[in-house]
Amino acid sequence: MTTHAPQATQSVTLPASLDEAVAALGAMPAAVPVAGGTDLMSAVNKGLLRPSGLVGLGRISELRGWHYQDGHALLGAGLTHARMGRPDFAALIPALAASARAAGPPQIRNAGTLGGNIATAAPTGDALPVLAALEAELVIAGAGGSRREIPVSHLLAGREMLEPAELIGFVRVPLLHAPQVFLKATGRTGPGRATASVAIVLDPARRGVRCAVGAIAPMPLRPLEAERWIASLIDWDGERGLAPDALAAFGEYVAAACIPDQAPPDDGSEAPPLSPAVLHLRRTVAALARRALGRALS
Repeated sequence: MTTHAPQATQSVTLPASLDEAVAALGAMPAAVPVAGGTDLMSAVNKGLLRPSGLVGLGRISELRGWHYQDGHALLGAGLTHARMGRPDFAALIPALAASARAAGPPQIRNAGTLGGNIATAAPTGDALPVLAALEAELVIAGAGGSRREIPVSHLLAGREMLEPAELIGFVRVPLLHAPQVFLKATGRTGPGRATASVAIVLDPARRGVRCAVGAIAPMPLRPLEAERWIASLIDWDGERGLAPDALAAFGEYVAAACIPDQAPPDDGSEAPPLSPAVLHLRRTVAALARRALGRALS
């Protein structure tokens, strides 16, 4: 597995179907599922994880594609970032394709998967704010061929967790056929970990705007009041344009909702000011939200 690990994995299972993978995990409770391994192997190399067994998901073809179902796209959890970044997928779900193209260098995009991004649930996961803004749902595979669905936001928030011997099989995403934008800021030039990211999804059928902010908290944040306010200003039957002042106000609204001022102390004195680093992060979120909405409306 790695030159740094003092112990090698005891067993490796390579199932050919999702139900076989679930059965393998049930038979080996200490085993760990692995697809691209971009996060798993990093943890192994750092000595944070010593799995007694691996269940490889790379041979399960049903997890590497997608199909359509009742106005939704059912995305296999084994879709790689590189595959989602291609033009045919970008025509289907533009914001998710944009996040996949920004997920890192080619070796990461070629190996890392959609399901792994969700299961790892790292705050900097680029797909996570997009899935939150799309209000995607997860199809969880369990023992005996069982399937259950949960909102992706519930898993990321810890409201619902995977049970032993369960796997993320598919991600159900609504096909809105409307503008979507994903933007992120990084701490260095080129693809890298996000310091902040914003996903904007327009929903003309419901006359709504969905916004999710990633990387600044343990899970993506939805500024619901800002969404409702800006949606009320858009002429959904016209050109849908907004004045620069409205876009700027939306950016500030989103940033203040996601990075609020500190609460005043109990002694009645004034609240301490935000640190320069936090103020810079707030300005970054405001700029991303403003630009993302402007691009979506244009």
